[in-house]
Amino acid sequence: MDRRTHTDRSPSPEVRGAVGSGIKGGWTRARWLLGDAEYEADRYRDEAPVEFVHDLVAAAQDAGLIAATGLYIGCGNGRNYLPLVAAGLDLLGLDVSATALEQLGRRAPERRGHLVHGDLSALPDRLRFPLVIGIQVFQHGDRATAHSHFCSAQERVSPGGLFCVRVNAVGTDVAPCHDVTERHRDGGFTVRYLEGPKAGLDVHFFSASELNGVFGSAFEPVLPLRRHDTSRTMPNTGRWSQWEAIWRRKD
Repeated sequence: MDRRTHTDRSPSPEVRGAVGSGIKGGWTRARWLLGDAEYEADRYRDEAPVEFVHDLVAAAQDAGLIAATGLYIGCGNGRNYLPLVAAGLDLLGLDVSATALEQLGRRAPERRGHLVHGDLSALPDRLRFPLVIGIQVFQHGDRATAHSHFCSAQERVSPGGLFCVRVNAVGTDVAPCHDVTERHRDGGFTVRYLEGPKAGLDVHFFSASELNGVFGSAFEPVLPLRRHDTSRTMPNTGRWSQWEAIWRRKD
């Protein structure tokens, strides 16, 4: 029996081959451009983890996946990654922001061997995980780009594995100034920000039917899709909405 703690487990040979990769291509460009600037400004470092973290840990425990190596796509500088690891999850952290990973490595030196710089193409093609997590990462780009990234991530989920998602939802009072560049009949839409830290970048907002359609018949819900609304703090107004869900890939 493997009696090592979650902090001293060594990555598999396949994972070790990916650690240190540096790929910034395709859909990741928007997140890379936004991410490094945001992390250099120390954003997220002191922010509390999202409440969804508790649901992820509970689902992993119920599925017997605490000891398994999972994948966290867009782990950033550890806002949610570190609490998940502290709860017992063994996660490979993937991010296109070198700045974020450098900060995360300083905060948790014992996890440096579990961090990969790049997008999904930085990982071996056949590498699959029983647990895949993406929190506020799949909305970067237009509709086609966002859908493509979801499909690429779904391919990384092992049969019977869990895919845990939190992503932009319709119902958000979008701000600051922006243009709506796409609007689909299912309710999903894309904006291009004209000012603020995302100026010039496309960001997609999913409808419920759209997101359920992305997962289709190959997945079944463990935590059914729900919307989480956050009121903005003054002087900002309105709300920011996110879909949260956990799906299981059918065997």
